[in-house]
Amino acid sequence: QVQLVESGGGLVQAGGSLRLSCAASGRTVSFYTMGWFRQAPGKEREFVARISWGGRTPYYSDSLKGRFTISRDNAKNTLYLQMNRLKPEDTAVYYCAADPRNTGSQYDYWGQGTQVTVSS
Repeated sequence: QVQLVESGGGLVQAGGSLRLSCAASGRTVSFYTMGWFRQAPGKEREFVARISWGGRTPYYSDSLKGRFTISRDNAKNTLYLQMNRLKPEDTAVYYCAADPRNTGSQYDYWGQGTQVTVSS
C-alpha cells in the first residue's frame, strides 16, 4: 500500500505562488507515474499534470501549461507542484495520485488533498 500526504496549500493573493508537496510512504513510488488533480467547489475533479517515473516526461492540462510545473525527487519519494501567477479560479483542493502501472490515466492511490485558496 502507498500512502500519499499533500502539503503546502494555503491562502495566497492573485499573482502569487505556492509550492505543493506530496510525500509518499509505505512503498517507493520511484517507478510510478505520479499526477496532480484538483477539485473546485461544485465542480468535478480535473487533471492538472502528471510526470513519468523518470521525471523526463511531464504533461500538463492545456489551460495550466506555462504557470504550473510538476517535478519529483525520487530519492525523497516526493512529488511537487510549483504554481505561479495564481488566479482566483485556481482555488480548489489539490490531490496527488500514484499510477503504479504507468498507464497515465489509472491512479490507484490518492492523497487526502490540500486546500489552495487564491484571493482576488
